[in-house]
Amino acid sequence: MTGAGRNVIETVMGAVVLLVAGIFLTVSLSTATVGRVSGYELTAKFNRVDGLVVGADVRVSGIKIGSVTSQTLEPDSFQAVVRMNIQKDVKLPIDSSAEVVSDGLLGSKYMALVPGGDEKALAPGGQIKYTQSTVSLEALIGQLIFSGKGDGEKPGEQKSK
Repeated sequence: MTGAGRNVIETVMGAVVLLVAGIFLTVSLSTATVGRVSGYELTAKFNRVDGLVVGADVRVSGIKIGSVTSQTLEPDSFQAVVRMNIQKDVKLPIDSSAEVVSDGLLGSKYMALVPGGDEKALAPGGQIKYTQSTVSLEALIGQLIFSGKGDGEKPGEQKSK
């Protein structure tokens, strides 16, 4: 095969690859639920939000009802302020709580909201007062490893007299 014929085949194959990639991109963008949830904003303050990222799910009972829109540090208290956008049809009681949880042992983090029992609902722009920060896996493992008595005994052993 000559050099010119080979260049034409490579060019056509490149164009086919780009066309297929464009089709996949178009289909995936049209079927994906990307973007902000139309609704209202709530905030919550945490001591730690390790692993929680902007765009992470906000869920109630495992169902996605919103997304994390921003994270900032409050300079006075050094707490993490998390802003989230919640679906407008979901009205959370004012005594609801928020916690940062992991989607499995090594999964990504998301915001889990637990509805309270109050009859009053959080207003748009409101703040969730009751929060629980992330639990550090490294700290838990460290506690497990170093939970011995510190004098050479294994956990559960007793010293002989």
